[in-house]
Amino acid sequence: MSVVDLFEAAAGTYDQARRRLVPCFDEFYGTAIELVSPTLRAAAADGRTPEVLDLGAGTGLLSALVGAAVPGARITLLDAAPAMLAIAADHLTAQRVAHTVEVADLTAPLPAGPYDAVVTALAVHHLDDAGKRALYRRIHDVLRPGGVFVNAEQVAGPTPELDRRYAEVWLAQITALGSDRAEIDAAHHRMSYDRPAPVTAQCTWLTEAGFTNVDCFFKSWRFAVLGAHRPTP
Repeated sequence: MSVVDLFEAAAGTYDQARRRLVPCFDEFYGTAIELVSPTLRAAAADGRTPEVLDLGAGTGLLSALVGAAVPGARITLLDAAPAMLAIAADHLTAQRVAHTVEVADLTAPLPAGPYDAVVTALAVHHLDDAGKRALYRRIHDVLRPGGVFVNAEQVAGPTPELDRRYAEVWLAQITALGSDRAEIDAAHHRMSYDRPAPVTAQCTWLTEAGFTNVDCFFKSWRFAVLGAHRPTP
């Protein structure tokens, strides 16, 4: 079974478990919105429609938060799972957020843009390290100068010992929040396909791709929010 098949099968129940499986949910997504909002509001102040690309958009959770924070933004949602995108489209239509959807995976050429912001949540870790580095270069190229990239991501520990500790803490946290054995087993099965990388490596790759203002703006064990800008000439 492929990663796409896993998420297609989980589409109908995916959102119900997010606050349990991402124990730092509010800070994690909240930081992403704090990072992306100023750039989008500046675009609107310049008289342009803020353009956003959401990679691995899934059911549109992050896109919906962006749309609520910056009314008038137009969002392109890209994901390889049509069932997830169908749910996302319903959510954004109900919220009256202008949007389009594209069925593609993260290795495919990106829509040309240019975009004021590219955002992604819990998706890039499905790529191997070479795939991540290539994606960061392609993201840089579709951003406007001054545009922002925000990656709310699941990351690896910098050592095997810390990575094991990340897993232990996460399991204790989600159990305390009410995840049952079936939910935990399903999450572990999806995570067996993951290829997370440490924060320091990813910041290096973003810098190598040409980004500036690269930083990790939030981190709680295995959950981190990275941000960067395409330089303005």
